[in-house]
Amino acid sequence: MKIAKVVAVLGVLVMASILVYGFTVGDFGGEGQVLLSMPWGIVSLVDVYVGFVLFSGWIVYREKSLLRSAVWIILVMVLGNLTASLYALVALLTSGGDWKRFWMGKRAGDG
Repeated sequence: MKIAKVVAVLGVLVMASILVYGFTVGDFGGEGQVLLSMPWGIVSLVDVYVGFVLFSGWIVYREKSLLRSAVWIILVMVLGNLTASLYALVALLTSGGDWKRFWMGKRAGDG
């Protein structure tokens, strides 16, 4: 579980850094328009958002609160894998070292 926590922390740090870089150096609108004009740009965005939807399914499964799930999902859709890394880190930190609780959240006790 220690390695998973390190990977999640690195994910948060790398994604936060690259988002700051992108927003400060790049042109979100202009570059986004170019990206969407290329077939592989579209493929990449669809791939990313399919992954976000799958990850969001895990969030909905783990969380018993619809509101809490909705907030996390909105953040995933807007901030991407920064949020996914943060969610995984929170899940790891609150699981008490129990992989079942990490994967299943509050449902781990259902039986």
